[in-house]
Amino acid sequence: MPTKSLTRLFAALAWLLIGVGVPAVAQIVGDDAALLSEVRRAFTLHGKPIPPEIFRDFGDGDLADSGSIWVTVDIEAAIGSNLYADDIKTEGKWLSQKRANQSLNGSEETSYTFIGATDNGLLAVLATYNGGGSGTFYTLHILDVAAARAFDADGKRYRRINLTVLRSVVLGDRWDGAVSIAHNAVRIVTTRKGPADAGAPTTQTITADRP
Repeated sequence: MPTKSLTRLFAALAWLLIGVGVPAVAQIVGDDAALLSEVRRAFTLHGKPIPPEIFRDFGDGDLADSGSIWVTVDIEAAIGSNLYADDIKTEGKWLSQKRANQSLNGSEETSYTFIGATDNGLLAVLATYNGGGSGTFYTLHILDVAAARAFDADGKRYRRINLTVLRSVVLGDRWDGAVSIAHNAVRIVTTRKGPADAGAPTTQTITADRP
């Protein structure tokens, strides 16, 4: 007997086949799969880098709250948007964006390096945020990426490529260490937790799961 989830899936596919047509559905599914594969492989979309400042909005720039408030961003809309129009600079494996700080002197800077994808298709990204002071705060993000559909202001369907934070691990101010992936496990080796840390290196392993 088919499960309820499979029944719903078959019904959705039937609706698509009737309403859109088999060739169009195949093209849509193929396009979505290619874009998701690109994000998982290179953390780019249409060959363009994902703006680092999305991680500021994912909570890295909000030091007053303990959890993220904005948890999903449409990266297809974010790339080339006015919201994330600051220049993206590349230094080695790190990408960064900088803008004038709205409340303090100087500027705030958000950076990230893409660690890679797990076997189950989740993404690991190490990000940093500096709000204009001496502290640079490191956070490891575990993310999922998925294609979705929505309606624009004219009622026409359009595609979203949604990047969602599933878990964020705060590593600390001026953290130093290494992050690696083995299958669905993300290994964090910490050699320094902060500017005053003189302890021995520590290792933490977390499992990248969908909730």
